Amino acid sequence: MDKRTLGILATVATVVICGCAGLFAFIFGVLGVMQVPFQTTVNGVQGSTPLPSTVAYVLLCLSLVLFAIPVVVGFLTLRSKPAPPNLDEPIPPPS
Repeated sequence: MDKRTLGILATVATVVICGCAGLFAFIFGVLGVMQVPFQTTVNGVQGSTPLPSTVAYVLLCLSLVLFAIPVVVGFLTLRSKPAPPNLDEPIPPPS
């Protein structure tokens, strides 16, 4: 398997893994900032409280990091690197 194929596979894997996690973190972060109450049931007791705003802002920051990971992986693995110099060619004389 060549490096380009491996780079494409790494990019797709990070998009699926980090993209899904980032999307859910972003959705819950936005809902937390908007103070939308969440229904919870613990031991048969129901409650409805919004997410603390600190947690919501942390989720938004985490989603930005998770969205940036596939971009960085794609850039680092799929960029074209300059070809190494050919050492078999003679060096031209200085002018």
